[in-house]
Amino acid sequence: MENNVVVSDYAAMDRLLREERKHILGLCKKIKKSGANVVLIQKSILRDAYNELSLHFLAKMDILVVTDIERNDVEFISRTLGCQPIAHADSCTADKLGFAERVGEVSIAGSGHKVVKMTGVKNPGKTMTVLLRGSNKLVLAEADRSVHDAQCVVRSLVKKRYMIAGGGAAEAEVSLRLKEISQESTGMDAFCMKAFAEALEVVPYTLAENAGLNPINMVTELRKAHVEGTSGAGINVKKNKITDMYAENVLQPLLVSTSAITLATETVSMILKIDDLVVVMG
Repeated sequence: MENNVVVSDYAAMDRLLREERKHILGLCKKIKKSGANVVLIQKSILRDAYNELSLHFLAKMDILVVTDIERNDVEFISRTLGCQPIAHADSCTADKLGFAERVGEVSIAGSGHKVVKMTGVKNPGKTMTVLLRGSNKLVLAEADRSVHDAQCVVRSLVKKRYMIAGGGAAEAEVSLRLKEISQESTGMDAFCMKAFAEALEVVPYTLAENAGLNPINMVTELRKAHVEGTSGAGINVKKNKITDMYAENVLQPLLVSTSAITLATETVSMILKIDDLVVVMG
């Protein structure tokens, strides 16, 4: 809290410092009384979450203090250690504490960085830590993105437990079936279905383009394979040809494709609902 205290004489200043010391010591004693011997403090951007006096008192009480815990990490740490976050020292009770047999600071070989390592957690298996190392920040950021992508794929599979062929096979098959239905339909529906079918071919086209292949030839061959009845045919970027993705064991969760198609469809529908654009010159 932002407060200003005007002190008129030395006696008042001395009394103020004594009161502050007494108050902080009281908070530290409450933490000690709960049985805690390690305190994790969340980083605060509004004010200092701790001061040197409090760290001094806690060190005298043989309590290890880990400062500047990121807000996003609080929930993960609480779930891992089985503890509960508290807002004030008054709420620090034994039933809210977590447990670890050993807590200490260790150095990472080769980097010189230090991390706080906690071992001997009572209920392991609820969370997992992945430690990424790289030669520079660019490599590290790329590795982080790759791990995150893999986690999202697993999450999609857990949410909807269906697997489909990769390599643009699913989109090519859906495109073919939509074209067949559009030929049997009439009016505006037929045009919409045909356009939707052609739009789905953008996925295998882009895949071939990103792999350095000739996208027009690859999509044409892919379309031909699906017309001939090979529903699992997809673009094999390693062999530079169309092969059966099921035989190659190239699979992906159903939710990955359906989520992308649904989002794209909703975006286009939203744009089509806009009647007019008002151009404002700056």
